[in-house]
Amino acid sequence: MLTLLQKELTLELRRKSVLAGLGLYLLSTVFIYYLTIGLNHHVLSPLIWSALFWATLLFTAINTIAKSFIGEKKGLEIYFYSIVKPETVIISKMIYNFMLSVLMALIGFILFSVLLTNPIHDLKTFSIGLVLTSAGFATSLTLLSGVAAKANNSNIVMAVLSFPIVISILLMAIKITKNCIDGLEASASYDELLTLLAINCLVGAMSYLLFPYIWRS
Repeated sequence: MLTLLQKELTLELRRKSVLAGLGLYLLSTVFIYYLTIGLNHHVLSPLIWSALFWATLLFTAINTIAKSFIGEKKGLEIYFYSIVKPETVIISKMIYNFMLSVLMALIGFILFSVLLTNPIHDLKTFSIGLVLTSAGFATSLTLLSGVAAKANNSNIVMAVLSFPIVISILLMAIKITKNCIDGLEASASYDELLTLLAINCLVGAMSYLLFPYIWRS
């Protein structure tokens, strides 16, 4: 598993255009928000800030994680199938995508705070929710990338399949964000945080059990 993680990191560092493209996507998206709202001195309500923030992170996560299996050649999959267990592959992919999602989420939050505003009062609870949401994106979208890679027009299949899966994760994240913006106590978000944790555990276990059958095909 550590070897596969090292392989993913090495390839990512070699393909600097991927990380640079994601960073440019985040920067340009937030900058458009700034040109539309900040320069015109429009009042950005906290709820609109939350909606723009999570919509941006959602599409960033989809673009980031979609390449997990879609971008790999079939010959490489056959080679991996002969030397490692499929469970090892899916876990290493989920861990790597989780780290990448957290990095993109932190960059997005910094850009939103600098160019727009930062309405979050409870940063600690919001940070925990951000990490759990990134984990939810990583676990669910990694499995969907493996499914979509087996179909024609895999990018379209990935976009169609991902929306109903991540909507429940987004609902919990938006509720946590609203509580943090309203300045409520951390206990007000415990139910949503536990729900996010449960979703991550269920999706992770399902990916661990189902991926060997998907990869074998």
